[in-house]
Amino acid sequence: MSSIPDELQYTKEHEWVGGLDDGRTVTVGVTEFAAQALGDVVFVQLPEVGTRVEAGDSVGEIESTKSVNDLFSPADGEVVEINPVVVDDPSLVNSDPYGDGWMFRMRVDNDPQDLLSAEEYTALTQSES
Repeated sequence: MSSIPDELQYTKEHEWVGGLDDGRTVTVGVTEFAAQALGDVVFVQLPEVGTRVEAGDSVGEIESTKSVNDLFSPADGEVVEINPVVVDDPSLVNSDPYGDGWMFRMRVDNDPQDLLSAEEYTALTQSES
């Protein structure tokens, strides 16, 4: 497994959360660990822009050759952008999960809770392998 980016935070559901780049907006994607566990991703369903979500809500689906898995919201807030490129080319989840394979951006109501640091996420994935 390759490195886990230190600048991101992580959920126990294997999603990554990019920093509060403008004070309230975060970028959400799935981790490389999740992408490898999923296998070849063939379909991504994302929430609609403008959707209000709560932390822990299922907001979409990721379908692979092995299974269908939910995509969860890491915080309370509103979806402000989705990544149409990953919808058109779901394989980006596998090939570039921390880059072009991001899922959506949301404006959070408050700081996401229960996020893990890269070190904590590394420990989590080692216990699950």
